[in-house]
Amino acid sequence: MMADIPGYYLIGINFITFVIFGLDKGRARAGKWRVPERTLLLLSLAGGSAGALTAMLLFRHKTRKARFVISVPVMFVAHCVIAAAAYLQLRVL
Repeated sequence: MMADIPGYYLIGINFITFVIFGLDKGRARAGKWRVPERTLLLLSLAGGSAGALTAMLLFRHKTRKARFVISVPVMFVAHCVIAAAAYLQLRVL
């Protein structure tokens, strides 16, 4: 059903974002090539803010970077507001 697509997208993008943050943390510990910060932030902006925030807290990754400590929670709140507004709008229809 078409109404399920946004939910599947959010599950997928948050899973991917969580995994990429985890891989980047592992690479940081090993001194290997890193995922660019821009990529991590774009994944968060694309709807993966819950996965990014969870990974940041679980892996203690990017928690010293003000850019992440501020932007990821702000994106998470914005995504929650957008999701709630969309839910309420669909419920009214």
